[in-house]
Amino acid sequence: MTSTGRARRPTLEQVAAEAGVSRGTVSRVVNGSLEVSPRALKAVQEAIRKLGYVPNQAARSLVTRRSDTVLLVVSESEARVFSEPFFGSLVRGISQELSATPLQLNLMMASTARQHDRVEQLVRNGHVDGVVLISLHGDDPLPRNLAAAGSPVVLGGRPISDLGGVPYVDADNLAGAKSATEYLHRQGRRRIATITGPQDMAPGIDRLEGYRRALRGRRGGARLVAQGDFGQASGEVAMRELLAADPAVDAVFAASDLMAAGALRALRAAGRRVPDDVAVIGFDDSAVAQHTDPALTSVSQPVQRMGRELARLLVARIREPGTVLDPVVLPTELVVRESA
Repeated sequence: MTSTGRARRPTLEQVAAEAGVSRGTVSRVVNGSLEVSPRALKAVQEAIRKLGYVPNQAARSLVTRRSDTVLLVVSESEARVFSEPFFGSLVRGISQELSATPLQLNLMMASTARQHDRVEQLVRNGHVDGVVLISLHGDDPLPRNLAAAGSPVVLGGRPISDLGGVPYVDADNLAGAKSATEYLHRQGRRRIATITGPQDMAPGIDRLEGYRRALRGRRGGARLVAQGDFGQASGEVAMRELLAADPAVDAVFAASDLMAAGALRALRAAGRRVPDDVAVIGFDDSAVAQHTDPALTSVSQPVQRMGRELARLLVARIREPGTVLDPVVLPTELVVRESA
C-alpha cells in the first residue's frame, strides 16, 4: 500500500510480464493497433483483466494523437431525435459496430449555427477522431468544413450536392417509394396521393421521385402531393389538405410511418375507412407501423444495418485516412399489413 492507503496501479511492464510479451506489444494492444497476432492479443487482454490495468488516457492521447471518441451529429432538434424511432435504431447499429473497437460514441444535436460552431471547435481542438453526420438539410456546409479541418467524416443519407468523395450510407429510397406506389396501383387504386418528406433532404426528394416514377405514363394515375416534415402532426395536416383538394383520393403513400399515422387519424376523423375507402402505406417499418389501427403497410429500410455500415466506414477512414470508400446503398422491402 502507498502512504495514501491505495494500491499502486498496475504498470504496462507488469502487464507485459504477465502476458509473456514485450512492452511494445502491450502498448499496441492498448492503442488499438491491428499489428498484433491473435494469440498475443488474447494473452494481453487476459493479463489486463487479471491485473485490473487501466490505461492512462491522457498519456495515451499524447502518444497516439487520438481521443478514442467519435461524434454522431444530428441536424435536428432534441424533440425530434428522441421522438422518432429511426434515430434510436441508427444509434443502436452504430454502437453495435463500435463495440469491437476502443472508440466511444458521443451524440450532439446541430440544428443551429451555434451548435455547428461547437461541433467544428471540437474537431479543430482534437477532441474527436471522426464524425458521423445524419439528417442534413440543404447544402449544409458542415461536412465540407469538418473534412477541411482534417476530420474523417461519413454521412448518413445521400447528400443533395457533391461533397468531393465524402462517403455515405443510405437506403434505396427511390426504389422503396416506387414499389409502394406500384403496389397501390396494382391493387386497383387510381387516385393515389403522397405526403412527402422535406424537400431539402435527399430522402424526401428521392421518395417523392419514386412516387412520380411509379405513376408516370399510367392511365388514371393521380399526382396529388402534400408536403410534410416526417413528423406525425404534419402527416395529419397534409392528409386533410389532400382530402380537401380531391375527396376521391383512394390511396396515400406517406414518406414516413409517423406521417402515415397522422394520415390515419385524419382519415378516421373524416369518416374514411382504411383500407376500404383509402389505402395507406408508410416508410421505415418502425415500431409505429405495428401499433397503428389498422396495422400499417410500410417500406422497410434496414436502419440498424445502416448504422453498422456508417460505423464501419468511419473506422476505416480513421485507420486509413487516404482510403477511397464507395457509398453504401441498402435495399428496401415492402411489408404488407392491414392498411393496404
